[in-house]
Amino acid sequence: MLPQGLIVSCQALPDEPLHSSFIMSKMALAAKEGGAVGIRANTKADILAIKQEVDLPVIGIVKRDYEGSSVFITATRKEIDELIESGCEVIAMDATLRERPAEDLETLVAYVRQQAPHIELMADIATVEEAQHAENLGFDYIGTTLHGYTEQTQGQVLYANDFQFLDEILKHVNQKVIAEGNVMTPEMLKIVTDKGVYASVVGGAITRPRDITKRFVNALHGG
Repeated sequence: MLPQGLIVSCQALPDEPLHSSFIMSKMALAAKEGGAVGIRANTKADILAIKQEVDLPVIGIVKRDYEGSSVFITATRKEIDELIESGCEVIAMDATLRERPAEDLETLVAYVRQQAPHIELMADIATVEEAQHAENLGFDYIGTTLHGYTEQTQGQVLYANDFQFLDEILKHVNQKVIAEGNVMTPEMLKIVTDKGVYASVVGGAITRPRDITKRFVNALHGG
């Protein structure tokens, strides 16, 4: 089981300056030294490197694009197999109701339970309906990760209307809720924690210096 507290997402895509398994492992070490209780990481290679550096539990994902589907976070058995081999403690996957590139979500959940029953599952959802569906399928954690990033919720953010979406998720599911998505400040982290989430994932506000720099520069120019 994941510990309660702050989980830091250590990810850098190929077009980012910090794209490197070695750099992500050091980012994870910095997160641990800062008090993080877990890491969220992308790709088998990054997770293996992080596991060599820290002893924190890892939420593993593999981002991969598939033609004809918007689902790209741990979308098929291929990604699940890679994550099982990585040794991560939790596998997170897109649990939205969008059309998938191959197997349906129920099949993927059953596959993990059969192949690696010791690994927990996190559902990345965007709506209350998806959260309830994921809970019914037996996910261990419900994450607000994709709220604002799907066609149905485009442009919405976790903290809109005083965290109304998060309140709705907490009201409608009984499973552990993980706040993830645009938690940008320590103050926001405190708010979502006080609302009753089990844990929170913070990524870009901590581990993406290019984006952090842009926010400072935009502030200089009135952006």
